[in-house]
Amino acid sequence: MTAHQTDDYVLGTNDQELARLGLQHRVWRSRALDGWRRAGFTVGQRLLDVGSGPGYAALDLAEIVGPTGEVIALERSARYLDALRGAAVTRGLPNITPRQIELESDPLPAFGADGAWVRWVFAFLSRPRDLVSRIASALRTGGAVVIHEYFDYATWAFAEHSELFEEFVQAVMRSWRAGGGEPDIARPLMGWLEESGFRITSLQTYLDVVSPNEFVFQWPVAFVESGTRRLAELGDITETRAQEIRDDFYGRAAAPHARMTMPGVLEIVARKD
Repeated sequence: MTAHQTDDYVLGTNDQELARLGLQHRVWRSRALDGWRRAGFTVGQRLLDVGSGPGYAALDLAEIVGPTGEVIALERSARYLDALRGAAVTRGLPNITPRQIELESDPLPAFGADGAWVRWVFAFLSRPRDLVSRIASALRTGGAVVIHEYFDYATWAFAEHSELFEEFVQAVMRSWRAGGGEPDIARPLMGWLEESGFRITSLQTYLDVVSPNEFVFQWPVAFVESGTRRLAELGDITETRAQEIRDDFYGRAAAPHARMTMPGVLEIVARKD
């Protein structure tokens, strides 16, 4: 979805979005940990969290690298960085360094980091290829990057076809692309990494089928609530249509044996040669 120029993010940075991002991290946390393990993230390393948001992943990374390591959280939203600072104090993690940065253009800290973590960032940039090069410049030789991005967003659908929900998903993708982003960015990312001096060491695809009684289902619930309202605010759909989509979603979710396929996510682990 496109954002007004005064907004930090397409879904804003309000309390509801902070909570949604926290839920999203809890849903995806185990897979992030798996990716970091495959990359060799460990004690004493200096890691970049590129596009850290409120820092849910940065907090986990800080516990992994321990007091002899450091996590540099790179984020454009001052509100998100403030949330991270507060959480770091509460969790007793002084090894997190929040840094406000514009990922579209600003250079990354060039100190030969051991690794970088990037989740759902490239998809929102108008020049994602440039960020690949800047990450390469920020890592030491042998440093690893772990990326989670969508490779097929349109797989998000109810098992029993819903025209209204398909309309919602397509509206999200149109608005996303109108703002200069690309939901299926994982496809070209692999080639860009190799062109920038990375060697891909691991590829994992995640295409889940979930039912409403599973915890994972709270992730699409939260996005449908935020996404329909945001599309209506931006004029991409009417308020009436947004409510119709929500009603259809909850009606189908309440049906016996309801299932949903989630957007296809690709995990890329690559090492700088």
